[in-house]
Amino acid sequence: MREEYNDYDDARYEDEYDDYGQEQVDNKAVRGYRIVIIILAVILVALSVVYFNMHRQQQAEYALLEEDRTKIQGDLDSLIVSFDDLKIQNDSIAANLEEANQLMEQLKNERRLNYAKIRAYEKEVGTLRTVMQGYIRQIDSLNNINQQLTRENISYKKEISTAQLRAEMAEERAEELNNKVRVGAVIRARSISLQALNDRGKEVTRVKNASRLLVDFTLAANELAEPGNKAIYACVISPEGYLLANPDAASFSFEGEQKVYSAMREVDYDLSDLPVGIYVNGNGFTPGTYKVELYIDGRLAGSSEVAMR
Repeated sequence: MREEYNDYDDARYEDEYDDYGQEQVDNKAVRGYRIVIIILAVILVALSVVYFNMHRQQQAEYALLEEDRTKIQGDLDSLIVSFDDLKIQNDSIAANLEEANQLMEQLKNERRLNYAKIRAYEKEVGTLRTVMQGYIRQIDSLNNINQQLTRENISYKKEISTAQLRAEMAEERAEELNNKVRVGAVIRARSISLQALNDRGKEVTRVKNASRLLVDFTLAANELAEPGNKAIYACVISPEGYLLANPDAASFSFEGEQKVYSAMREVDYDLSDLPVGIYVNGNGFTPGTYKVELYIDGRLAGSSEVAMR
């Protein structure tokens, strides 16, 4: 009995021991799988976090690059407008404008932006901006010079205008003085009268009985006049309005035209009062008012109207 019992207990014990050992092995394997799964899960989560952070960072960088692109495009637009507004026929300015347009087109078509390219674009834009500022300074300088020249030109014109005005005023005053001298130098005839005479030179009371008329007057003294021999032309106009012309219809110059006179006499004028008489021959004189005009040196020296009976 003791042996059977021992045999039984050993077999049972061995089976139980083997089952227990297998269970322990299985438990270890499960724990190992769990650990691997946990590690893989942690790695997956870590990778997800890293990917998410990298993606978010890339999105942020892309947004910044797009902002830089927009800013550079705005700067280029401004430069293109500035170059175009210069309105100057200059090969260098035209080349810079073309370069700015090409750079704008290249930037618009750029698909793979990065910070290096952005910096390159910014550098080119900065170079164009510096060139533009140089042009603006040159133009401002030229404008200042032009304004200065304009002011000087206006000043010179004013000075010239003032000098011309003074010269014109002086000329006008000189002309005025000359006119006054010319007017003052005119020899005047005063006390003009008309007498009817017969063939014997006697005065008659009826003009119809006269064979000639005597124009009697005095040349007034004038210190401004030119002395010497003077031709005096007498024009006598009848009451009917026609000129009592000389037989030869001789004429003299008056205001650019030839004027027929009635009679003429030359005298020696010495700047003092000089009584003068001029005879006008004719016949068939009629009563009425006669007009007498006297001319000396191409100017009207005096005139008068005389009633004859």
